[in-house]
Amino acid sequence: MNQNKELEKTGVVVESLPNIMFKVKLDHNGEEILTYLSGKMRLHRIRVLVGDKVLLELEPYGGKARITKRL
Repeated sequence: MNQNKELEKTGVVVESLPNIMFKVKLDHNGEEILTYLSGKMRLHRIRVLVGDKVLLELEPYGGKARITKRL
């Protein structure tokens, strides 16, 4: 449980890319990271637009992150 909290961050969508990929600017340090939509968001067709605030789940090994919720 505690480990999952450390890997959750919030950010703002900066750019929309093909194949349901997004560039998100993190709130806490301003870093831009490449993200993709989670399966539930795809299933329920939740739209994410540029400027939306989102909740991210970072991968423990770095690289990409998954958008889990639109705030």
